[in-house]
Amino acid sequence: MRIKRSVNALKKRRKIFRLSKGYFGCKSKNYRIAREAVMKSLNYAYFGRKQRKRDMRSLWIARINAGARINGLSYSKLMHGLKVAGIELNRKVLSDLAVNDAAGFAAVCEKAKAAL
Repeated sequence: MRIKRSVNALKKRRKIFRLSKGYFGCKSKNYRIAREAVMKSLNYAYFGRKQRKRDMRSLWIARINAGARINGLSYSKLMHGLKVAGIELNRKVLSDLAVNDAAGFAAVCEKAKAAL
């Protein structure tokens, strides 16, 4: 008995077309081209999730550096001072402090200065 692929092949194609919905021109109409576009976009999405983490970290560092310089420290001196003082705040929290709570961030900077 031979195996007929019509149902599975259709499911496979439907899945690709569902993922390629909204793509320009042939990329959403032609199965072969749509498949390539979907594979590429899923690949970009995978690497984009890794890239976002890097981008956010660099944004946090830029914000902390700006806040530290207002308080008379460089980023590296602030981070070293915090480590010596035993203050364990991550960059995300420090950046949030620098942006939203200038007085709190200034207090943290003073502790770091005192530890240096």
